[in-house]
Amino acid sequence: MKRVIKVSKAWIAAFLMGIVLTGCGGGSSDSSGTSSAQGQQPVQVQQSAERSASLSWNAPATRANGEGIKMGELSGYVISYGKNPDELSETVRIDDANVMDYTIDNLENGTWYFTIQVEDIDGLVSAPSEQVSKTI
Repeated sequence: MKRVIKVSKAWIAAFLMGIVLTGCGGGSSDSSGTSSAQGQQPVQVQQSAERSASLSWNAPATRANGEGIKMGELSGYVISYGKNPDELSETVRIDDANVMDYTIDNLENGTWYFTIQVEDIDGLVSAPSEQVSKTI
């Protein structure tokens, strides 16, 4: 468990600190269009269709302990989401670390909450990022 925690802190900052959810009738918990963390490229704003949420992020450059991490050491991402911020019951697994955006379609009306985790090739998984939200 300590190895999982070790990986998490820097990755959280690199992923969702500035994730922007956009779309028809939606909002975001982030007031800016882009942000950057620890030298990472800004998160790009993506338009999404009605009743969907588009997320995008940058791969981390460092581990939680400050050591560098290369793209070849990452295996993918896990997006968790749901309508209850305390219980994100839905998940999407992305098994390609080069994919850094994803659109979740067919969301019901209401506010949806999202987090992301990254996994490395050794199976180490970061802690969930800060939550972001979107209202449909």
